[in-house]
Amino acid sequence: MKLIIQIPAFNEEATIAQALRDLPKKLDGITAIETLVIDDGSSDKTVDAARKAGANHILQLKTHRGLSAAFVAGIDAALRLGADIIVNTDADNQYAASDLARLVTPIVKGAAEVVIGDRQVAQSPHMSALKKALQRLGSWAVGKASGLSVGDVTSGFRAFSRDAAMQINVFNPFTYTLETVIQAGNRNLGVQSVAVRTNAPTRPSRLYRGMGTYLRKSIATIFRIYTVYRPLKTFFAIGSLLMLCGVALGARFLVYFAEGDRGGHVQSLILAAVFLVTGFQTWLIALLADLVAVNRRLTEDVLIRVKRLESPERATRRDARPQQQQPREQQPREQQPPREQQQQPQRDARPPRPQREPRREAPAAAAAEAQPAQAPTQWVWLLDEEKLNERAKGASASAPPAPSASPAPPAETAAREDEDDDAGAGDDTAPSPNPRRRRRRRGGARQHTEQLPGNRGKHLAGEEE
Repeated sequence: MKLIIQIPAFNEEATIAQALRDLPKKLDGITAIETLVIDDGSSDKTVDAARKAGANHILQLKTHRGLSAAFVAGIDAALRLGADIIVNTDADNQYAASDLARLVTPIVKGAAEVVIGDRQVAQSPHMSALKKALQRLGSWAVGKASGLSVGDVTSGFRAFSRDAAMQINVFNPFTYTLETVIQAGNRNLGVQSVAVRTNAPTRPSRLYRGMGTYLRKSIATIFRIYTVYRPLKTFFAIGSLLMLCGVALGARFLVYFAEGDRGGHVQSLILAAVFLVTGFQTWLIALLADLVAVNRRLTEDVLIRVKRLESPERATRRDARPQQQQPREQQPREQQPPREQQQQPQRDARPPRPQREPRREAPAAAAAEAQPAQAPTQWVWLLDEEKLNERAKGASASAPPAPSASPAPPAETAAREDEDDDAGAGDDTAPSPNPRRRRRRRGGARQHTEQLPGNRGKHLAGEEE
């Protein structure tokens, strides 16, 4: 665990070096101890003295902002430095640095989240009786407002865990001691008090000029903080008191009115009405203030989440995540594989393309292709034997006589005609540019009739004589 000891300082050139040298260098359960000095716009050489004394970190504020602002700036810087435990102490060496281990031990063991050093004011020889009485009164009032039992609520020697420090939001410019205790009680943080020793004062307090100023500012701070965190209870109590006064004055007027004394008491009636109206308005303010308090709590929760997101360990995990899972486009060029190797897995990972379906043709063409192939159509002319003889006689009569030639028998003449017809039929079987004509020829055995000159023939497909 990392411990950061923060020291708000304003013109502490004479005491800052001694306060830093007295701090322990090693504690049980702590792996690293660092010091953080918050310079609240000092006009002397406080920063140089802190640097020479070995301060690890120095935070300089440009102007003097006050103790509360320096405390808040130190808490924020310690969280950014990765502190697991933050201890706040004064630069005037008021507290014994050897008791720092008592503050840290409950947080290391997990028994508390906020530990406040109790100076044991009742036994301190450095405080007057009046100051001791006011100290006890202030501790009682803060205990009622926070619901905690703290012996020394104004002690600046205190320790915070990291989670508790994230939940602390100080807005009071006077002091941080009272507000942090009330906030811890309202957030249900574990708070403990441990007895610590004090050194002799080296200078008078700069926080207030006199006891009256301190008392007035302390009462105003307690009331303001209690109103912020308990608005409904505060304004409802005030409104109830006003309503009670109005009811009392109204009852007084009614008593006199019932006894017959009806003159001279109108003032009580008017004052009673004023109290009643004011009390009722205060009740309404209580409801509105409670709604505002709910919104404030939500805003504080958002602020706590932002602080956790900005914490160093979260940033370290966020920076280390891209190194473990570095995307391809963020890799250096020398680590990136060639483009061919980058695209090859993508090509291999592609699913195979589906095969295209065969192109659909027209229904008539598909039906024609689906029919079995047929033999070429043979055309056979069947003529009557009597007609053939007459043709042969006519041809021989017209032709000149040849001694060596003899008329061919009718059978040979029919055979030659058959061969000529077969040759002509073969030419007809060639593909025709007209598909309708081709389909008509392939349509099966059909009977055709043709008129021949001087003869009537029968045209049959697929038959021979």
